[in-house]
Amino acid sequence: MKKYCLILAASLPLLLGAQPQQDEQKINDLLAKMTLEEKIGQMNQLSYGDKLDDGIKAGQIGSILNIVDPAEVNRLQAIAVKESRLGIPLIIGRDVIHGFKTIFPIPIGQAASFNPEVAEESAAVAAAEARSVGIHWTFAPMLDISRDPRWGRLAEGLGEDPYLASVLGSAMVRGFQGKNLSDSTSVAACIKHFAGYGAAEGGRDYNSTNIPPHLMRNVYLEPFKAAVEAGAATLMTSFNENDGIPSSGNTFLLKTVLRNEWKFDGFVVSDWGSVNGLVTHGFCADQKEAAMKATNAGLDMEMVSRAYIRHLPDLVKERKVSEQTIDEAVRNILRIKFRLGLFDNPYVDVSKPSVFYADKHLQAAQKAAGQSVVLLKNNGILPLGNMVKTVALVGPMADAPHDQLGTWIFDGDKTRTITPLAALQQQYGKQVKIIHEKGVAYSRDKSASGIPAAVKAAQSADVVVAVVGEEAILSGEAHSLAEWELKGAQKQLIAELKKVGKPLVVIVMAGRPLTIQQELNAADAMLYSFHPGTMGGSALADILFGKVVPSGKLPMTFPRENGQVPMYYNHNHTSHAFRGNEKMIDDIPLEAVQTSLGNSSYYLDAGASPLFPFGFGLSYSTFEYSDLRLDKATLKQGETVTATVTLKNTGKHEATEVAQLYVRDLTGSIARPVKELKGFRRVSLKAGESTEVSFALHTDDLAFYGIDMKKAAEPGAFKLWVGGDSNAKLEVEFDLQ
Repeated sequence: MKKYCLILAASLPLLLGAQPQQDEQKINDLLAKMTLEEKIGQMNQLSYGDKLDDGIKAGQIGSILNIVDPAEVNRLQAIAVKESRLGIPLIIGRDVIHGFKTIFPIPIGQAASFNPEVAEESAAVAAAEARSVGIHWTFAPMLDISRDPRWGRLAEGLGEDPYLASVLGSAMVRGFQGKNLSDSTSVAACIKHFAGYGAAEGGRDYNSTNIPPHLMRNVYLEPFKAAVEAGAATLMTSFNENDGIPSSGNTFLLKTVLRNEWKFDGFVVSDWGSVNGLVTHGFCADQKEAAMKATNAGLDMEMVSRAYIRHLPDLVKERKVSEQTIDEAVRNILRIKFRLGLFDNPYVDVSKPSVFYADKHLQAAQKAAGQSVVLLKNNGILPLGNMVKTVALVGPMADAPHDQLGTWIFDGDKTRTITPLAALQQQYGKQVKIIHEKGVAYSRDKSASGIPAAVKAAQSADVVVAVVGEEAILSGEAHSLAEWELKGAQKQLIAELKKVGKPLVVIVMAGRPLTIQQELNAADAMLYSFHPGTMGGSALADILFGKVVPSGKLPMTFPRENGQVPMYYNHNHTSHAFRGNEKMIDDIPLEAVQTSLGNSSYYLDAGASPLFPFGFGLSYSTFEYSDLRLDKATLKQGETVTATVTLKNTGKHEATEVAQLYVRDLTGSIARPVKELKGFRRVSLKAGESTEVSFALHTDDLAFYGIDMKKAAEPGAFKLWVGGDSNAKLEVEFDLQ
């Protein structure tokens, strides 16, 4: 019998140690030589395409966005290093979110792997490819907790749970930054968007948020804190205002929390134009006031809006911004430039062979895509067996090389994408005949003219595989949706294929949870892959034919209907929590006496339960959890309790299960969630094999910000569950003294 143990650390280890004292002295020496204008220049970031040469030569630009030509990077660096008065190198930034050339699954897809190794490896590959052309800095990972599928930008994030986002986000930081930022394969990470951006009202991007202090601390800030502890070099403020205060002018977030409490020593950059956004919010009267408030709040570098370069010289003269404040901002920026090794080696070595699409990168991308796929339903049709001789492959996403890459991709090459069609033909073409008909040309296509051809293909096949979903452009920044179901004629396509009577496998590629109840009912099996990246087709083909057994778990709750949102597993209990006594709208008699229908919280027309809970995911095998036990029933402050469960593979396939640990604090100084994820472990077992899986839970892991706004583990009774999703039933109790 194997044994697995997961230790839950109260805080994640620092990736990078403190900057050597000699570098701090170099920074101070450099600051002493700088004019005020040169200092402010370091705080100014511009986008490539502007006229930059003169500004660089004058020391008026500290960073440039969006250069991917190494020769041009070297040319501009030479101006900065050789022609500016002090020779301070530029830091080159680029949005490298889930791959540079080799594209991995979108982050919400990577979160479905529940595997920090996948998150770290994907970031490391992206860093190596990006640094090879002179990019030093990426604006990732995005650590915004989101509980609303209407918000398209959740595709860039890691789901609804702060613990999962903390673990995977920290892994991404480690992957991007490596063991040393100055390595030729490392880039500086930028954790974003600080803070609360994912809670935009109605899921409308950029909108206001109203997150109360306890919720902000206990949920929305937790992944950022973990990433800072993991050594994140930089941080980006968000577009939103929370409780009326925009993030780029929020002294509490940027100074009290980030600097004073968390001891962050990197630098803070605004999001694109968000200093000007302080005026748009009505927080400032004009750009000059915006520059003053942002600088004084602790925003070190301004992205593209030029408020700093225009107004800080006068603001310092007017004593509305102190030069000491400017010095601190510049010191933070220079510190990261030194850590990146830019003062020693600012140039790109163009003589090195390309690392784009290296075999090991493609293998890593395929592994990540395979582990990110979630099996939602299977009546036994999967994996496809030897009796299958002909496959009808239909749907707009079956051969969509651009859209398969997902949102926020600037540098990926769609000609390198392996789609499901290409993979099935290349990898399994000798085994089965593939009949391909789109049925619907693209995801929003309302025309049903192609459906008859898809139906004809289905009629002549042994099994139908329909690959549907949403184009990449339908998720991501500024792509919020009021209705997030299959668009165009895709619903009609699935309905018509169902009528054929052949086994129907539905694969959904999307950037968010979609409402798929109707399609789920029609399907004999359903796989949810999110947008899987360059090697997604190969991963899906191997899953269809059983070479890979699906192991992904949902990083977000999937609602049944749009009107159920926001819906998330770790909600508070409430005074009238649902008790399992649904009385639905059609159960109510005519002219019924006004009653409270069971005194519990749910929708009369949609019920209380989601379509799928957080953490859900099936396998080609089955797993049994039993004999959950604790090594102690009573826990004292500073101690650890170990929970152990027996996990058995009761099916016929070797497979991997993600065992999940949940806890509930039954009574607190503020109301506590009904369940909170506190640990997970990927466990691989052969058919019939069993193992013991142990989770060590320290009292620090039970801490939260209570009514006094202090973080502590409060004494009292706790429940603990271990299982395959957030509906885990195997339960024990313990007390904290």
